Amino acid sequence: MAELPTGTVTFLFTDIEGSTQLLRDLGEGYASVWKEHQLIIREALASAGGAEVGTEGDSFFAAFSSAPGAVRAAVAAQRGLAAHAWPAGSTVRVRMGLHTGDGVLSGSDYVGMDVHRAARIASAAHGGQLIVSEATRALIEHSLPAGAHLRDLGKHRLKDILQPEHLYDLVIDGLPAEFPPPRTLESRPNNLPLQLTSFVGREDQIAEIQELLRQVRLVTLTGPGGTGKTRLALQVAAETVRDYTDGAFFVDLSPVTDPGLVPAVIARALGVAEVAGVPILETLKTQLQHKELLLVVDNFEQVTAAGGVVEDLVSTAPKLKVLITSRMVLSLRGEHEYGVPPLEPPDPKSIADLDTLNRSEAVRLFTERALAIQPRFRLTSENAQAVAEITARLDGLPLAIELAATRVKVLTPQQMLPRLERSLSLLVSGGRTLPERQRTLRGAIAWSYELLDKPEQSLFRRLSVFSGGWTLEAAGAVAEPELLDLEALEGLSALVDKSLVRSIDPAAGFPRFAMLETIRQFGQEALLTEGEHDRTRRRHGEYFLNLARQAELQLTGEEQAAWLEQCERELDNLRAALRWAIDAGEADLGQEAAGALWRFWQQHGHLTEGRGWLNELLAMPSGQGRTAARAKALTGAGGIAWWQIDHDGAGAFYGEALAIERELGEPTRIAEALYNQAFVVGASGDIDRSADLLEESLDLFRAAEVEHGVARALAMLVIRDAQASDWPSAIARLEEVVAIWRRLGDRLQLAFDLIWLAFACGRAGRPREARSAALEALGLFRDGDRVGVPGPGLPGGVGGTPPGSIEVVGRGGILAGSDRRRSAARLRGHA
Repeated sequence: MAELPTGTVTFLFTDIEGSTQLLRDLGEGYASVWKEHQLIIREALASAGGAEVGTEGDSFFAAFSSAPGAVRAAVAAQRGLAAHAWPAGSTVRVRMGLHTGDGVLSGSDYVGMDVHRAARIASAAHGGQLIVSEATRALIEHSLPAGAHLRDLGKHRLKDILQPEHLYDLVIDGLPAEFPPPRTLESRPNNLPLQLTSFVGREDQIAEIQELLRQVRLVTLTGPGGTGKTRLALQVAAETVRDYTDGAFFVDLSPVTDPGLVPAVIARALGVAEVAGVPILETLKTQLQHKELLLVVDNFEQVTAAGGVVEDLVSTAPKLKVLITSRMVLSLRGEHEYGVPPLEPPDPKSIADLDTLNRSEAVRLFTERALAIQPRFRLTSENAQAVAEITARLDGLPLAIELAATRVKVLTPQQMLPRLERSLSLLVSGGRTLPERQRTLRGAIAWSYELLDKPEQSLFRRLSVFSGGWTLEAAGAVAEPELLDLEALEGLSALVDKSLVRSIDPAAGFPRFAMLETIRQFGQEALLTEGEHDRTRRRHGEYFLNLARQAELQLTGEEQAAWLEQCERELDNLRAALRWAIDAGEADLGQEAAGALWRFWQQHGHLTEGRGWLNELLAMPSGQGRTAARAKALTGAGGIAWWQIDHDGAGAFYGEALAIERELGEPTRIAEALYNQAFVVGASGDIDRSADLLEESLDLFRAAEVEHGVARALAMLVIRDAQASDWPSAIARLEEVVAIWRRLGDRLQLAFDLIWLAFACGRAGRPREARSAALEALGLFRDGDRVGVPGPGLPGGVGGTPPGSIEVVGRGGILAGSDRRRSAARLRGHA
C-alpha cells in the first residue's frame, strides 16, 4: 500500500449495508464473506494507488493523492463486489462515499472536518451506491471511468456539518442505479440544530443508547455540566432520525425556569399551534397520539417539576420516544437512566507512541479543536506528553478540553499545562463542597476566564445576562462595551475565538451569539461577585421591554412578518425581561410591554403563556394604579381572552380598561377602548348596545381626526344596518370606509371592506356595483402578499374579515348567508 498522502487528499469510506443481518443469516459463514469482501476492496485500492488508513469491523477508510484515482478504485470495487459469487441466498452491498479536502495527519491518522465530511457522505449512501461531494465532482467530471456518469442529488444536510453539501451519485453501467433518497437529515422531519464542530468518538455510547431506545421509550442521559450530554443526545438523534416516521425534534429548556412553560416550549419546537380554549398540553397529547417520533429534551434539571408533562406525553402516544438530558435522574415512570461518562483520557505515565495516543478520544478531541483554532497545530513527540497530561488533568470532560484547546493559538501545550494546573489547584482549595468533576470543569472555565483581558472579562460577565442568545446590537446596548474601551464586535470576536461565546445562525440574515449554559452560569456568578448583576439585569430588562414597545405598531404593519419573527427569536430574552420587571417592581414598564406583546402571543400561538404574564403583571401590588400602562395591559389581556373564546374574561378586562381610559381622558385611547368593548358586547348578541359603543367611538375618532379609527368603527356599525336590512345606510357607511382606506393606502383593509360593500350592494339590488366591488377585492387579494393576515380591524386592532358570512364566487356573483348565529360565529373567530 502507498504511504499516506498529505495536502489535497481524496478520502474514501466504505461499509457493508445490513452487515448485522448478514451475520445472523450466514452465521459462521460470515467470516469468509467478510474476508472476500476485504480482498476485493484492497485489490481495487492497490490498483489505483490508494493508501489504506484503517479498517473497523466491515468498514474501510482509504486516502488518495488523486481524485480520479479514488474514483477508479471505488468503481472497480463496486464492480468486483457485484460480480463476485457470494454464498447462495446472500448479497453483499457496500455503500461508499468520496470527498476531497485537506489531508492533515496526526500520527498515522487523519484529523479535521474534511475526514468527517467524507464519513458522513458515505453514511448517506445506500448499499451498492457511490456518493461523491461537490469538491470531488469538480476534479473528476472530465475523467470518469468508462461506463460511469454523475447524477445530481441536490443539496443535503449531513450530520455534524454546518453547511448543506451538494451531493452526486456515480452511476455505473450494469449495476443497480435506482436508490432511495440519501440518508441525510432531510429524510425525516426534524429541527435538529446545525453543529459548528465535528463529533469525536463516543461510538460505544451511541450504540448503547440506540439499543436502549429500541427497548424502552424514556431515557435520561445524566452527568455533570460539560460531559457532553447535549451533543451526545443530538448525535443519537441524527444517527437514528430515519428510524422514526415522523422524525426527531430538539427542545432546549436551558433558558426556561418556569415548569409551567414546558408544554408551550415543547409545542413550539414541534410546530404545534395552541387551540383556543384548550390547554396546550392537551393539544400536544392529541397531536402526538399517533406519531412515531423521537423527542430530545435538553437541560431538564432546571424544571424537574414538569416531569409529569413527559409522563403524560409518553403514556398518551405509544410510538413516542423521549431522550432527556439532565444533571440528575428525574424519577419518572418508565425512566431509564444512562450515565454519560467523560471521554477516556490516556495515562500520561505510559504513552507508548503517537498512534496509541491518537486512539484516545480525549486526545482526538483536543487535536480536532486545536486544529480548528490553529491549522498548523500537530500532535508531535515534543508536545504529546503535555497533551496527555492536560486531557487527564481535565478528567476527560469534553467542554473543559475544548476550552483548553482554544489556547493553542497563543500557547503551546507545554506552556499551557503549568498554568492550567495552578488554576485547578486554586479551585480545589476553595471549592471542596463541589463534586470533583464539577470542580474540574469550573476550573477550566475559570482558567479561560482569567486569561482574558480585564475589559474582555467584564464583557463576558455582562453578556451572561442574555437568555437564548443575542445580537451584536443588543450586546452593544446592554453590556456597555464603550465604557470598557472595547468595541462590541471586537470583544465578541475575541470571546468567540476563545470558545466562551458561540456564533449561532451564521448563515441566517440575523447572526446571533450565545453561551453554553454551563459557561453562562459561571458568568452570572461572576456578575454577582463583581457587584454588576443588578445594573446589567436592569439594562437587559429595559432594552427588551423597550423592544416590545417598539414592536407594537409593527405587529400590524407592513413589516409584521419580520417583527413577529424577531419577537420569536427574542422570546427567551423577553421572558427574562418580564421576570425582571416583576422582581424589580417595575409594574408600569412591564404592563406596557406586555400589552404591546399580546399580538405576538396571539399570532404565534402563545396564548396561555401571554395570559399568564398579563395576569401576573396586573396582580402586582405596584401595578394597581389607574395608569395608561395598566389600561394597555388590560387591553392585551382582553385580546388574548377573546382569542381563547373567554368572552366573559374579555369583557371584564376591556371594561376595566375603558373605565381607566375615561378617567385619564385621552380621546383616542377612549375611542379604542370603546371599540374593543363593542366587540364583546356584539358577540353576546346585544347588537344595539354594541352599536351605541361604536357610535361613541366613531365620534371620538372623528374629533381626533384618526381616519383608520373612523373606518374601523364605521365598518362595524354596518352589522346593525345589516340586521335591520337598512342597505342604503350600510352602503353609505361602506363607501366612506372604502374612500378612507384608499387615502391611507391600506390595500388589505380596502379589500376586506370592498367585500362588505359588494355584499350590501347585492342585497340592495345593485348588481353592477356589487360585481365591481367584488372583482376589485378579488384583484387586491390576488396581488397582495398579506391576505388573511390579521390587520388593524378587530378588538385591540387585530383585524381581519368583517364579521359577516360572505363568499365571492367568480362569475356567479355573490352568495351570502348572514343570520345572527353565523355573524356571532364569525365575530368569535376573528376570521
